[in-house]
Amino acid sequence: MPVTDVRHILVLPDRDAAEALAEELPDLFTLDSEPQLVREALAGEDDAEDAQWLLVIEDPGRRHDPRRLAELAEEHEGWLERD
Repeated sequence: MPVTDVRHILVLPDRDAAEALAEELPDLFTLDSEPQLVREALAGEDDAEDAQWLLVIEDPGRRHDPRRLAELAEEHEGWLERD
């Protein structure tokens, strides 16, 4: 059975970048739910500053263009995680 629902994960360098992009997304895409912000500590780092932020976007029906999401992430010094 083909997969119709996907989850896009944008990896961003800090919370400010993740929050800024999360605010932009509803103007650019029709989202079924709010993007989820997740803090990801870097392996082996104890400092709270050493973290990346993930912006998780649920995409039922694969309606969002991954290339455009990747461009947006890059504009905020991040990238789109690929499986």
